[in-house]
Amino acid sequence: MLTLFHPCCLSENGCSLCPELLVSVAEPGCDGYPSLDSPENYKLSLSEQQMLLTADSVWGALRGLETFSQLARRDDVGTFYVNKTEVVDFPRFPHRGLLLDTSRHYLPLRAILETLDVMAYSKFNVFHWHIVDDPSFPYESMVFPDLSLKGAYNPATHVYTASDVKTVLEYARLRGIRVIVEFDTPGHTLSWGAGAPGLLTPCYSGPKPSGSHGPVNPILNTTYQFMSAFFAEISAVFPDFYVHLGGDEVDFTCWKSNPDIQAFMQKMGFGQDYTKLESFYIQRLLDIVSSYRKGYVVWQEVFDNAVKVKPDTVIQVWKENGGSYQAEMARVTSAGYRALLSAPWYLNHIAYGQDWLGIYQVEPLEFEGSPEQKALVIGGEACMWGEYVDVTNLTPRLWPRAGAVAERLWSNRTVRNLQDAYARLADFRCTLLRRGIQAEPLFTGYCDYEYNGF
Repeated sequence: MLTLFHPCCLSENGCSLCPELLVSVAEPGCDGYPSLDSPENYKLSLSEQQMLLTADSVWGALRGLETFSQLARRDDVGTFYVNKTEVVDFPRFPHRGLLLDTSRHYLPLRAILETLDVMAYSKFNVFHWHIVDDPSFPYESMVFPDLSLKGAYNPATHVYTASDVKTVLEYARLRGIRVIVEFDTPGHTLSWGAGAPGLLTPCYSGPKPSGSHGPVNPILNTTYQFMSAFFAEISAVFPDFYVHLGGDEVDFTCWKSNPDIQAFMQKMGFGQDYTKLESFYIQRLLDIVSSYRKGYVVWQEVFDNAVKVKPDTVIQVWKENGGSYQAEMARVTSAGYRALLSAPWYLNHIAYGQDWLGIYQVEPLEFEGSPEQKALVIGGEACMWGEYVDVTNLTPRLWPRAGAVAERLWSNRTVRNLQDAYARLADFRCTLLRRGIQAEPLFTGYCDYEYNGF
């Protein structure tokens, strides 16, 4: 049992009428990390006689404490108060994620930590760290230090050190947030090349090498030796059961130009179907990662290209194959795989007007399928890709728009009223300003406490 004091104890008027907030957790213990199966339910009872928060786990208690903090209001003389109420709350989906891309633009550590803070305010529980990509390799590997020394924008200033990664992991853990790191291969890997000679495929122009490189070279044993050593490190550094392995948007142009690749294709009987070569590589990579007792999340192309994956693989749907993401969700779940939805929640896409409305009205289970299929949808993620986003515009572009995704993934399907949602989201935005977060406005209006960060 943990005892906290009511916020009105901060006022000058005293708190003789304020009961203490008691927090009771059925399964004590704060040393571990949250997982996909961690319970987050809680009950909050507030009255003049008693204020009690009960939860099955510390992660549920954290969600309840956040609700309590947002129920607190301040009157004109500075006294904090809460109304009498009873809240019984639990999430609809166990995976409620936010993706940040730290390759296309490096995000300083403080920006990531601030994002984790607001994720906790919003009850997001997964930080999907798309840490490297074609433009830069900011992850500092202990096993292959040249990857960041030669692949980062600046190895002195634009790198996440081992200490930085530990800081992110612990900061997230204390807020009940899982960190799922993504190292996307075989495409999106140009930044790996300088630090890992021989890893990428040499491209050809006619009979001679052109001097450029394409995706990871899938025909060399050295490639898999490298990946085995690299993912051994990643599996040890990042504690979550899942690693995101990418597998999307592989450009076959370079593979097609390379005579050694062409000969390998003939030897394997792949013909000119380069999706089979991609599948050959990904299958071996999945076997490597599985050997470290890790699960994996992959982008939908891995499923679309019929790669053989483990039954517990999570497929992340990000585009509209066959005309709609709903059709892709139906295909993934009909094959028996768990699914995450991201396609309608790319927050880097912006439009004039209240685009949160479209974000909010998405229904993850709105596809043709059986109840068993829909039970395989474990949640979704809002994505903030970094082509046009860095620390200067990350926070206002994310918030409060990402809050619309957070509510959709937490609240019951019947919570749909747009006027009520607007009131909640506008109030949440004002709360963020009061907490020092530079959240953009939803529409016209004002907050009692305006942002003043200059």
